[in-house]
Amino acid sequence: MPFTQDHRTSILRDRAANYVGVALDGITREYPNMPYFIATGPGPYPTHRAFHPAFYGCFDWHSCVEMHWVVVRLLRRFPDAVPDGRARATLNELLTDENIMTEVAFFSDPNHRTLERPYGWGWLLTLYAELATWDDPDARRWTRALEPLADLLAANLVNWLPRLTYPQRTGVHPNTAFGLSRSYDHAQRRAEQGDGALLTAIHGVAARWFSDDADYPAHYEPSGTDFLSAALCEAELMARILGPTEFPGWLARFLPALAEARPETLFQPVVVSDATDGQIAHLHGLNLSRAWTFIAVAARLPVADSRIEPLLAAAEHHAEASLPYVAGSDYMVEHWLAAYATLLLSEPGP
Repeated sequence: MPFTQDHRTSILRDRAANYVGVALDGITREYPNMPYFIATGPGPYPTHRAFHPAFYGCFDWHSCVEMHWVVVRLLRRFPDAVPDGRARATLNELLTDENIMTEVAFFSDPNHRTLERPYGWGWLLTLYAELATWDDPDARRWTRALEPLADLLAANLVNWLPRLTYPQRTGVHPNTAFGLSRSYDHAQRRAEQGDGALLTAIHGVAARWFSDDADYPAHYEPSGTDFLSAALCEAELMARILGPTEFPGWLARFLPALAEARPETLFQPVVVSDATDGQIAHLHGLNLSRAWTFIAVAARLPVADSRIEPLLAAAEHHAEASLPYVAGSDYMVEHWLAAYATLLLSEPGP
């Protein structure tokens, strides 16, 4: 069966309960964890959970945030196919006013102003946008609780982006294009409500950094611990920024050989040699995030564009390589990979 949007939705519905179960187990699993804070004196130091009572699970803060998003998106889309009661009860315990204000205090600390930027910030704004656009009584309560943290991180982005002289073109967390893409839906919603500061900031830096990019050296990808493609993340963001009229021409300059499925290294799924190694395990995410970006880019091209077929074929091959590892694999994979599987299978595309 072709890897169409209907087919992807069918796969996700079939696996939604499993993904939500993995996510719920993760967001309530305190250990192991990787605390991330700036020490300004000798210990003892607060625990990771003391700093982050809402987002203490899943090994690290950003993974916990993105797995909250998995629970919310799949609960919203497939309420009859997931453990609804358990999901709502867990979110009720975690997304409280008190817990979120503790999270706000952490990110308001001047010593922590660079932490989780922009990756974790973008995923938090993705979670908030998912909740804020869901007409559901519980979602409205969770949205109100989360709003102060979303407002803080959005304001921090508006302050930071004009001062960022150069983007981060990398395959891991600091990637600027991916962080801005994850923030985009929230920025667009704020603009529709009369506050266009974040959307203006995103458009401004994307135009400044990426508009003139051409013949991008994607043949050097991947690096050994990538879970993102720097080339494809930039292309996906610029598809949002430029729209259907300008984007096809920009893409032709940026990656001129896509119709021939080149560069070959970009179109070939990566090999994960050791899923128990947290860094090597990132490569499963690269397969799924590449698949998502292939689909997102194809969706923004004209219907008869010769690049669409090889992009969608590559998306299917990459998905086949790593979707089997979302659940039932090592914790170094399980504590985050469902987010990329859900992104791939639920985002609109051809």
